[in-house]
Amino acid sequence: MEIRMHGRYDYSAIVDRPQYDWPDGKRLAFYIGLNIEHFSYGEGMGHTPTAPGPQPDIRNYAWRDYGLRVGIWRMFDLFDEFGLSACHLVNTAVYDYAPQIMERVRARGDEVVGHGRTNSERQGDLSEDEERVLIQEATQTLIEKEGVQPGGWLGPWISETGATLDHLKEAGYRYVLDWPLDDQPVWMKTKFGPILSVPYPVELNDSPALLNRHHTPRQLTEMVTDQIDEMLKQCEQQPLVYALSLHTFIFGQPYRMAELRRILKYIVEHPRADRIWFTKPGAIVDHVESLPEGTLPTPGG
Repeated sequence: MEIRMHGRYDYSAIVDRPQYDWPDGKRLAFYIGLNIEHFSYGEGMGHTPTAPGPQPDIRNYAWRDYGLRVGIWRMFDLFDEFGLSACHLVNTAVYDYAPQIMERVRARGDEVVGHGRTNSERQGDLSEDEERVLIQEATQTLIEKEGVQPGGWLGPWISETGATLDHLKEAGYRYVLDWPLDDQPVWMKTKFGPILSVPYPVELNDSPALLNRHHTPRQLTEMVTDQIDEMLKQCEQQPLVYALSLHTFIFGQPYRMAELRRILKYIVEHPRADRIWFTKPGAIVDHVESLPEGTLPTPGG
């Protein structure tokens, strides 16, 4: 069998790379990534806490809608309580459905990341031309509503076609969160120049952890705090990035929010919190772009 290659990046061992710091000598960059998703009624894909039913499947649809009606507002308040900023991975359907949410995002000064039109669809199911249209439509909405070109993108369901990175770079994006290949940012090749891959978790993403693998909220708290402890040790060897990935309808549930409060308190009050840069992915990209050329591995050929 001939092994196919994507051509987006070359292999690079983390132990062989140049050293650098985050701002003010910090060693672990930490950001919160909150998925703000809206779904089509009676069709398409959707997260489910229980067995999916026949469409319109109102039980699971309404459970997801709870996240926008209740959960996200509790999460905003919790972030405020700990003085934490966030980046928001936004389905553009949210602008029409729940504009008050985006008003709160702006008031907080948080970062908006492109997350497609709706999580009722995924890019990998589309042709490359259809995907280009999806990215163009979502990007135009973000520009019209926020007044700036969005810097980053996470595909709905973290799904891509073979041309996604080319489409994103062509549309003006600086970074992507889709590829869980590293604990450091990595340059990736596109037809239109390099784009930065910023670390974003798969295993410790709350949706697969709690809905697919059926870990309990307390187990996820243990995993996240273990991750922080270990990365604060490892970051003395190399600067690292860790993102806390959340969904409004998952951690917006009161019994899970109790665990989120424990997680945030643990991180903010950690004995080694002075080594953590509490940030957003756009700021990570800004810092990477300020580093001397060649500090990060160059894109693949």
